[in-house]
Amino acid sequence: MQNGAGCATMECMSTPLFRVQHLHKRYGDAEVVKDLSFEIEPGECLGVIGPNGAGKTTTIRMCLGLTAPDNGSVEVMGLHMPRDALAIKAQLGVVSQFDTLDPDFTCAENLLVYGRYFGMKDAAIRARIPQLLEFASLTSKASAKPGELSGGMKRRLSLARALVNDPRLLLLDEPTTGLDPQARHLMWERLQLLLQQGKSILLTTHFMDEAERLCTRLLVLDHGRKIAEGKPRDLIAQHLEPDVVEVYGNGALALVDSPLRNMAARVEVSGETVFFYTSDAASLLSALGAHTQLRTLHRPANLEDLFLKLTGRQIREDA
Repeated sequence: MQNGAGCATMECMSTPLFRVQHLHKRYGDAEVVKDLSFEIEPGECLGVIGPNGAGKTTTIRMCLGLTAPDNGSVEVMGLHMPRDALAIKAQLGVVSQFDTLDPDFTCAENLLVYGRYFGMKDAAIRARIPQLLEFASLTSKASAKPGELSGGMKRRLSLARALVNDPRLLLLDEPTTGLDPQARHLMWERLQLLLQQGKSILLTTHFMDEAERLCTRLLVLDHGRKIAEGKPRDLIAQHLEPDVVEVYGNGALALVDSPLRNMAARVEVSGETVFFYTSDAASLLSALGAHTQLRTLHRPANLEDLFLKLTGRQIREDA
């Protein structure tokens, strides 16, 4: 893999690699993206999170030139989508939510054929294949077809394929969905390596631990609008109390209307669990000690708490 250091001048580093301004998209009576603007700086990972129907996929499609916005602009490395779509795509790497590997080709052949789409010479592609397979921990699977690979291997092959043209920017749409914990951690390791090499990443995810681990900044969408943006820990500090005490067990729900409610800034219920959001966990835990039949979990506030506060706990159907 190339080191991806890019230009080092202050002028270059101050110019966003990717800029979206005032995007709007409507389907019939539904406006699914509403005045959305954001930027990605060189070498950073911007995470886009939000419930189903928040507008994430439509936004990605507009960024890729697959869907035309009703208003607004997408600028990539000084080029404009869709006017300069071919030149932009030549500098992008894309991993879609669903595998698009060719089942009839081996791992190495998938990389070779994909490289040809960018006008690369076979000799140049073949020179990159060994390092791409090594990066994906698939050297021993060069002659295997996708049907012989595990889910994690397929996702890593998709990532290696997205790197065949040595892109400066990667667009990853839920790249670890469906993977077991070991496969997810290996994928995270590879993405962190890419960031260390100077690549930039636009990442959509439903995994809050993934967002907190990988993302420099987060963009929170709901109903097509940007409702929050910032560094993960800054957003947590801005919107949440520092401590969460989860209480569950026989009688936990009765605490919602008990004097203990006044010991927390905010109380929420999900199923049989009561969540106390507080700046004074010690006093609350001491009081809960009298309720020996209950079980408690004390932890710091996290991105999942932020997500649920900003977008609600209601389950949304796919949209």
